[in-house]
Amino acid sequence: MSDHESVVRALKSRAQKERADFLPGFFKAQPGGYGEGDQFLGVVVPDQRKIARQFRNLDLLEIETLLSSKWHECRLTGLLILVDQYTRACKPTTVDPQQQALLVHFYLDHTAGVNNWDLVDSSAHKILGHWLLSNADKRKVLDELADSDNLWEQRIAVIATLPLIQAGEFEYLHKLAIQLLDHPHDLMHKAIGWMLREMGKRDVSALRAFLADHHQQMPRTMLRYSIEKLPPLERKRWMKRDP
Repeated sequence: MSDHESVVRALKSRAQKERADFLPGFFKAQPGGYGEGDQFLGVVVPDQRKIARQFRNLDLLEIETLLSSKWHECRLTGLLILVDQYTRACKPTTVDPQQQALLVHFYLDHTAGVNNWDLVDSSAHKILGHWLLSNADKRKVLDELADSDNLWEQRIAVIATLPLIQAGEFEYLHKLAIQLLDHPHDLMHKAIGWMLREMGKRDVSALRAFLADHHQQMPRTMLRYSIEKLPPLERKRWMKRDP
């Protein structure tokens, strides 16, 4: 049986010192940064994905240990394994609603380890968001996450709306975008802007209606992200706050 130590050894065998030196700046792990205190082995994401596939059947207790690791790559690899296990529980040939629910609740119980934007963006929509598509009565969890004072849980709430958006359901994105419109962190501005852009790709009139109501209050980064797919002249008008 594989254990978390085997995963760590595999990751360390692929560590690159130059990358380990670069990543703390990229993920703002310096004092005062949003990733303050995070530590890096220096493993590229493709190698982490290969290792995740190698250890795809890792027990949840071992994944739990990875998610509590000081090493960023251990946490991401643990999440990649979790995503793989959830995805397999959704396949028509192996569909297992009980396993899906177990993995979703495990994810929600371990959000402390989902503590940087890449960790959120690699997992929130693929696990929680997908599950909420067919479990509409559980969507209040998005409100609970958005009400948190934790930046990463708030980002999980927003990114988890992606499968709903892709299914043409915009209610929760609209609700969370308004609730978090005045959020102080640009990582939330980017996340909300990204999801608004995704909404616009499916229903540009819904995006334009949101912009008409809220563009004056939207942080500039949020606005810029949301309108990236609109025609150039229209983008200029929105950025001038004068559509």
